[in-house]
Amino acid sequence: MAEVEFREAIRQAIDEELARDDAVVFFGEDVAAAGGVFAVTPGLMEKHGAERVFDTPISELALAGAAFGSAVAGLRPIVEIMFGDFLPLAMDSLVNQAAKYWYISNERASVPLTVRSVVGGGGRFGAIHSQVPIGWFQGVPGLKLVAPATPGDAKALLKAAIRDDNPVLFFEHKRLYSIKGEVDGDVATLGEAAVVREGSDVTVVSAMRLLHECLTAAEKLAGEDIECEVIDIRTLRPLDVPTVLRSVEKTNRLVVVEEGPRGGWAGELLAAVTEEGLGDLDDAWRITTPDHPIPYSPPLEDAFMPAAESIARAIRER
Repeated sequence: MAEVEFREAIRQAIDEELARDDAVVFFGEDVAAAGGVFAVTPGLMEKHGAERVFDTPISELALAGAAFGSAVAGLRPIVEIMFGDFLPLAMDSLVNQAAKYWYISNERASVPLTVRSVVGGGGRFGAIHSQVPIGWFQGVPGLKLVAPATPGDAKALLKAAIRDDNPVLFFEHKRLYSIKGEVDGDVATLGEAAVVREGSDVTVVSAMRLLHECLTAAEKLAGEDIECEVIDIRTLRPLDVPTVLRSVEKTNRLVVVEEGPRGGWAGELLAAVTEEGLGDLDDAWRITTPDHPIPYSPPLEDAFMPAAESIARAIRER
């Protein structure tokens, strides 16, 4: 398998799903003619036509409403909300309409809608363009939240999200777009985590960019005879608690590393593991960002973000 960039894996998934299913459409701000502000979607409009890949006005509220309406009417829309920080502008359509429709229709009508959105710090984008807003949606029944860390998972999970019959929020970390990895034509299963490094001393769970920091930290600690089992959680709603429980049975220690303040998915995972696996736990904690907005200053932003050295130090000192 050839290695491709994360952004190309995303483009391939959209391209292949547009070709596979005539009901799939793709729209958003600057996604068609310009190919996306992060150069993720060039060439799709030229290949699939302006009726299926098109640009929209700058209105997240209008985007989300059009996505919900077209999904209910029989299409399978993929929409891009350029930055995850702007998702509050689409809250009503996503939280009060799309997420509830299957329930209030007596399980007779689905909303096959995928929302792609760029998230994450470390890119010098400032406090209003660098958040990871997953915690805002963690408590919404009916939504699935997906957060890939590798090009292979980006493609496989996005294809699964597009084929899902109900709404999925698909988060792409801006600092991952240029990383390379192998991809194939597989379609992943939403809600399944992956053990990406075996270990016996402590279970480390993370997602997106911080997964790579955790893997680097694990290599550092291996030189000190501390063996970390690293899990890429991949889907943040629903969380794959059984995979984490199986690991904790072996290691008896759990640390969850989340890019975002306390109150997000890390706390939910810790609660679930504590409820179901307390007898196997000797220690459990989380590493998150501080409880304040992301700094714009480069040295302050670097200090704000969890990194391999600070993760390794937290595990070493625990």
